[in-house]
Amino acid sequence: MNKVMLIGNVGKEPEIKYYSTDQAVATVTLATTERGYTLPNGTSVPDRTDWHNVVMFRGLAKIAEKYIHKGDKIYVEGRLRYRTYDDQKGQRRYVTEIQCENLELLTPKSASHHGDNVSEDLGGESPVAPF
Repeated sequence: MNKVMLIGNVGKEPEIKYYSTDQAVATVTLATTERGYTLPNGTSVPDRTDWHNVVMFRGLAKIAEKYIHKGDKIYVEGRLRYRTYDDQKGQRRYVTEIQCENLELLTPKSASHHGDNVSEDLGGESPVAPF
């Protein structure tokens, strides 16, 4: 089973690319943070923040373009994907991404003018907004 679930804050505005008239891909950077703590002996362990690349297709990409902004808190559910490419210098680069299948916007409407839940069936063309 390949399943990833993340809750975090969007690091910058989504990057949207249209590859045909009505088909889009959105890329979002998501920061997740594990809170620090203090050990019984007094040693302090600091917060740890990890950054994730999230890719959304079709209807979810359009939702990202319209409703997701830098600083928003979102829930992402999807699959872990790996890919490689050769950069301009000919060096092989490795990328780990989350291919988003379900998205929930967690930032309150008063803070960002949204709060919708959206999901996408992999075979479907458009997202479903159940709430």
